[in-house]
Amino acid sequence: MRKALLLLALSLGLSGCGLVAAPCRIGSAALKIVPLVGHAAAVPTDACAAAIDP
Repeated sequence: MRKALLLLALSLGLSGCGLVAAPCRIGSAALKIVPLVGHAAAVPTDACAAAIDP
């Protein structure tokens, strides 16, 4: 599990600011799991990721 997360972090780091935007993207994905309100609640985290890594 840790090796997979490390590999994911390294691959995101190769794509510009992807490593910095990763917490926003992971938070957004976690929020989108919540039924009914997930997508609406994830809008700020999506904006955060888009601002960091367009």
